Amino acid sequence: MKVFRTPEARFADLPGYPFRPNHLLLDDGLRMHYVDEGSAAAPPVLMLHGEPSWSYLYRKMIPLFAQAGYRALAPDLVGFGKSDKPLEPELFSYQAHVDWLTQWIVKLDLRDITLVCQDWGALLGLRIATEQPERFARIVVANGFMPTGDRKPPLAFKLWRAFALHSPWFPISGVIRSGCARKPSDEELAAYDAPFATDASKTAARRFPALVPTTPDDPATPANRRAWEALGQWQKPFLTIFGAQDKITRGAYRVLQKQVPGAQGQPHEMLEGVGHFIQEDAGEALAGKILDWMRR
Repeated sequence: MKVFRTPEARFADLPGYPFRPNHLLLDDGLRMHYVDEGSAAAPPVLMLHGEPSWSYLYRKMIPLFAQAGYRALAPDLVGFGKSDKPLEPELFSYQAHVDWLTQWIVKLDLRDITLVCQDWGALLGLRIATEQPERFARIVVANGFMPTGDRKPPLAFKLWRAFALHSPWFPISGVIRSGCARKPSDEELAAYDAPFATDASKTAARRFPALVPTTPDDPATPANRRAWEALGQWQKPFLTIFGAQDKITRGAYRVLQKQVPGAQGQPHEMLEGVGHFIQEDAGEALAGKILDWMRR
């Protein structure tokens, strides 16, 4: 397996990201990085990023959960952030990402988890929560969904997928910028580029759009359908907080609220002036709303 490991020097002095690195070795030899703040004995808040970000996305939220007495955990998915980055595209699949992340959760033996998930963090997190429900106490979906391939994707997604796979130029920070309602600073945008020191190290980021199920015969469709059925029986608290200016998951919250019994009677919100990267546009507000909800 050809693997790229981003030099630690590229992560020096990132604005708003003072966290001590933690690493876990997966069974196939890949090293997975994660932020782990607060007491290890406290109930965990698990924050899952998506495409093409990394745990830096949660830098505004991590301290607030830790200060409130929770264990704030934000892993970098394999291929992103400070985690190892396989360079062979065929190594990446929806199931591979589920397996890597599940293994990380099991090895840390996380229980009583509050899941906070966005973008691909929802595609992975909702699958894992329904496959290992005994480990999860509640779920927050913030600009996320879990497709089964039973609906045709819009043209905009098809164009995005083709761009990610074939464009000679794939600007990570440019993608982040386009999904924000508030323009991050140049230093913050540079932090999103930091993990990707070479074009080859962007392999996982380029592959993610192609892994979204878009047809009923997609390899991930059967497992995602089972997860949707399980969500139809999910009685634990389930909250949606979406950005009003998010064009990627627009309307998905309605489907989730209708499907999940645990979503009934919850204080769902739509945040005005907030785009797809809700943690970047309104991280402190998002964490505050989640903490208020958890205290209820």
